Amino acid sequence: MVLDFTQGKLILSPFELQIKLTALPVTLYAMAEDIKLISDALMIVADAGAVRWHCKLDSLTQMEVVATELGLDL
Repeated sequence: MVLDFTQGKLILSPFELQIKLTALPVTLYAMAEDIKLISDALMIVADAGAVRWHCKLDSLTQMEVVATELGLDL
């Protein structure tokens, strides 16, 4: 599934997330088990040990879609 948001595109599968940023030629990648969702701040946080990143979404609806697709709790 692909979702557009202000910073780029979210590419979701049941096992992984990719975020392609439009401002920079950068793609953020994480496996579903390394992702935490912070619904109050609309943040996706990835922590895979040595690699950490976070990204702010535009709406709670987007957060709910990400949670459903990746099988995560809000």
